[in-house]
Amino acid sequence: MDGAAWPQVRGDLSSTRWGAAAFLNNLETACTTISRTEWVVRWTNIGDAHCLLGDTNIEEGYFDEVAEDWLCALTAFEVARRLACEDASKIGEVSAKIDAVLKKFGKLGPKVERVKIECCDQFEISAHYLPAGDRSSSAPAILCISTEGETATTLLGRLLPVVMHRGMSVLVVAYDDLSDTERSQLDMFLSCCVDYLSARSDVDAARIGVYGDGLSAALATDLAAFDSRVSAAVCDGGLWNWTRMQASVDWLTGAADVSDDQVLSARRLRLLRQLRCPVLVVAGGRGIVSAAEAMKLLGDGAGAPIDLQLAIPRMITIDGEEVENFLTADDRIFGWLEHKLVLKSLSNHC
Repeated sequence: MDGAAWPQVRGDLSSTRWGAAAFLNNLETACTTISRTEWVVRWTNIGDAHCLLGDTNIEEGYFDEVAEDWLCALTAFEVARRLACEDASKIGEVSAKIDAVLKKFGKLGPKVERVKIECCDQFEISAHYLPAGDRSSSAPAILCISTEGETATTLLGRLLPVVMHRGMSVLVVAYDDLSDTERSQLDMFLSCCVDYLSARSDVDAARIGVYGDGLSAALATDLAAFDSRVSAAVCDGGLWNWTRMQASVDWLTGAADVSDDQVLSARRLRLLRQLRCPVLVVAGGRGIVSAAEAMKLLGDGAGAPIDLQLAIPRMITIDGEEVENFLTADDRIFGWLEHKLVLKSLSNHC
């Protein structure tokens, strides 16, 4: 276990992510001999070592290796941040390191851009934009919305190692920057984000997806239903709205225990049909969709012409808290987006 959790610091992103995923899958065993606090220190040190290796490679002119070094550092820092959980000082320390690494990418390419998104001259928000590697042609783009309490910088730091070589651009916004916006205006603002992407010459306006992390899965669903330009959605499939609607119906009728399964299925399916694009529902763990409800939704959609798939991240319980194996989850999510928006388009042109 110790060897799996302590990969060689050599700028090999594949082995770093494999080692991190193996460590998280065996986290309970790992913490029987070494405390979780100590693991936070160890993975922070791994990230620091990768940063140092990248800086050394820049000084020596080995520019091809530098990006891999920094992507490895981001992966290690995210493991440390997840393990820190409620330790605000440690989370702040690691988050600062993630921000510093992202700034380093400005020395290479593609450069992470800070952009402003405006909506009807009434609302403006800062976002991060990472263009696809090849700017000579338009590429798919993903609007990514962080979960509650996480900044756009934190989400970008986690996703950069996943999306860097997939031929997709990403625009990252923070849930907390949207939380004060009225529900009726949220769809309009997120649609303005789609406007921004569509207007960019390096984005293929016909291949724009949305990914809502955690609580933002419901926002991704609403956007996909509101804006027909969304070509793929990683979201909650309407289950958050369905749960609220069902609770209201039960309260009004006092019939919480007598709802017919076919009626419930029809209600779920009615909300799902509002989505006119391929859908991946992420369920379980720290998300807003339970695995049981997602399985029912999958069953409801089986007989309908709906491209619906389900992903259930691996969760590990330690010290009474659940830690998600974000590495395998993110690979699944962005592998699906790549298949829907990048690879399928390439095959259609062959």
